[in-house]
Amino acid sequence: MIRVKDVMSGSVRTISAKATIREAASAMAKWKIGSLVIADGKKPVGIITEGDVSKAVAKGFDPDRIHVSIRKKKLFTIEPDERIEVAAKMMAAAGVKKLPVMDGENLVGIITQTDIVNSSFAIVTSLKEMVQARYRPPDFEM
Repeated sequence: MIRVKDVMSGSVRTISAKATIREAASAMAKWKIGSLVIADGKKPVGIITEGDVSKAVAKGFDPDRIHVSIRKKKLFTIEPDERIEVAAKMMAAAGVKKLPVMDGENLVGIITQTDIVNSSFAIVTSLKEMVQARYRPPDFEM
């Protein structure tokens, strides 16, 4: 059984809820990542993605005046010991691609759809190799 903690990224970047859209875009570019967890102090309150930045600019928002807190929607989180199947179902039901991983009140990582797909692919590949290693064609000598 694979747990969230087995496939999550332990390094998660945050940004203050008071930061601007431009600051978020700059941080994502600097760290070469596609999203930031929005934090009010140390408490995660949302996520902002590259897509959110693009939409804000496309709608004519001034990226120097609009704060990332505009993205405050219900934040879905998961615990590190939860199974990845639960994370996948939660993402699908909520229509999100990323879940901050919380150990009590502490943000300890983030798990994405890509993390889940990659881990599932690794399992399937390992199983295939295992089956191939055990399979020996029958000897049809007469």
